[in-house]
Amino acid sequence: MKALAFNEFGGPEKLRLQDVPDPKAAPGEVLVRVRACALNHLDIFVREGIPALKTPLPFWTGCDIAGDVAEVGPDVTGLRVGDRVCVNPNLTCGRCEFCIQGEDSLCVRYGIVGEHLPGGLAELVAVSAENVLPLPAHVSYEHAASFILTNMTAWRMVVTQARVRPGEDVLILGVGGGVSSTAVQIAKLCGARVIVTSSSDQKLERARALGADVGINYKTNPQWAKAVFDATDKRGADVVIENVGAATWKDSIRALKGGGRLVTCGATSGPVGETLIPLVFWKQVHIIGSTMASRKEFNDVMRLFFQGRLKAIIDEVVPLKDGAAAQARLAEGKQFGKIVLTP
Repeated sequence: MKALAFNEFGGPEKLRLQDVPDPKAAPGEVLVRVRACALNHLDIFVREGIPALKTPLPFWTGCDIAGDVAEVGPDVTGLRVGDRVCVNPNLTCGRCEFCIQGEDSLCVRYGIVGEHLPGGLAELVAVSAENVLPLPAHVSYEHAASFILTNMTAWRMVVTQARVRPGEDVLILGVGGGVSSTAVQIAKLCGARVIVTSSSDQKLERARALGADVGINYKTNPQWAKAVFDATDKRGADVVIENVGAATWKDSIRALKGGGRLVTCGATSGPVGETLIPLVFWKQVHIIGSTMASRKEFNDVMRLFFQGRLKAIIDEVVPLKDGAAAQARLAEGKQFGKIVLTP
C-alpha cells in the first residue's frame, strides 16, 4: 500500500508517499480502508521526533481516521467488510486501575494510533475492533475524520475537567486551531458565554459564526488579559481553555477570576511556561491537565455530532500526496479548523 511516511526525523520535506507493507488484521482487529484522515499538531511532533518515543522508521502518523472495513480479523463479531466506520484512536491495556475505572487516557500503557503505532496517513490501517464506531450514511468520511480527536479532547476539557456551567465566562485561546475552534461549540452547548483570542480578525469572525460572544485580537491588543477583565466586568474568566503553552501561560492565569479553572491539553508554543506562584495561591485558581478522552466521552461527543448538534469544522481537503505542504500549512497556523487528507 501507499503511505505518507518519513524515513528520518525532520521537517515536512522528509515526507514521501511511498510503498510500505500492507498491515494485517490480528485477532480482535479489523483492517480499515482509509477514506479520510485529518491532521493534528501531533503529526508534526512525531515527524520531528519525540525523544521519549522509540519510533520505528519508516513511520507514518494520522489519528483521525474514517473509512470502510476492508478485512475482519479472527474473534471479531458485529462488523462486516464494507461497513462505514470511524476510529477511536486510543490505545489502552484494558486491565490497569485506570482502564477499570473507565479513565482510558490515564492508562499506564496509554498510546495513540498514529503516534505509538502507524496511523491513517495511508491506504490501510489495522485497529482494534473495539475502537471502531459505525458511521451513519448521512455523515461524510471527511467530516467524520475532521471531528474525532479535537472534539474528544475539547469535550473532556470543557465538560469533564472544567465542568462548565450555564452563564459562566469561558476564555478559549488561539481560536482557529482544531481544539480551540470546536471548544467554542461545546462551551456554547453548555450554556457559557465564550471569549476567544486570535491574531486574525478573519478567524475571530469565523469564531463568532460558531457562537463566540467576544473576540480579542492579541496581535493588535497585546494586553489581552486586561481585555478579558474588561469584557467580564473586572471579574475575569471562570474557565480558560489553554493549549498554546509558554507564550500565553502567565497571562492565562492572570485572566482567571478568583477560584477560576485553567484546563490545558497542550503546549504548541513551548512546554515551559512562567508561573507566578503567588498569583496561583492568592487567587486560589485550579490548574487542570487533560488528555484525549475516555471511551464514554468519545461516544458521547460522537453521538452529538451524528445528531447534528455539533458540527465538523473543515479548513480544506487535500490529496494524501500533497500531505507535506498541508503539514507545513498547519505548522504555520494558517488554517481554521481541520485539514483533511484523502488517499
